[in-house]
Amino acid sequence: MGIHIRKADFKDYDQIWEIFREVIRSGDTYVFDPDTPEEELEKHWFAPYMETFVAEKEGEILGTYVIKPNQIGLGSHIANCSYMVHPDAHGQGIGKTLCEHSIDFATGAGYKAMQFNIVVSTNKAALKLWEKFGFRIIGTIPEGFKHRELGYVDAHILYRKL
Repeated sequence: MGIHIRKADFKDYDQIWEIFREVIRSGDTYVFDPDTPEEELEKHWFAPYMETFVAEKEGEILGTYVIKPNQIGLGSHIANCSYMVHPDAHGQGIGKTLCEHSIDFATGAGYKAMQFNIVVSTNKAALKLWEKFGFRIIGTIPEGFKHRELGYVDAHILYRKL
């Protein structure tokens, strides 16, 4: 059985929280404080201005992403996404499937491009994946991320026209 992407709903909260908690725990890829409390997931992953999706395999949620306008008003034609895959599910093609789905969804929703505002320079796996999907680095924020183990490292802004 393959990976199935579907729109998330609130009954998925606990499984999404488990993924969110495990991903941010390391403090090496996301800006969220590793000690973010569970009650904050709603504003980060289920806010009214975003769409939330999950990747299921054999009924288990292994990954998730959100898509939203990168900016308000006159900047809302560019999408912004955040993706998370449970650490135990790495290497199964879930990130690739989530990215493919988000590009298709964004295109269908009328977005003209997609931008990632902060991809940590040390997150080589993500950078390699985004490059395969046509994203390119359009800017670098010197020491823009406080890596839990390495201290301040650069962060990149990535962009892809749809």
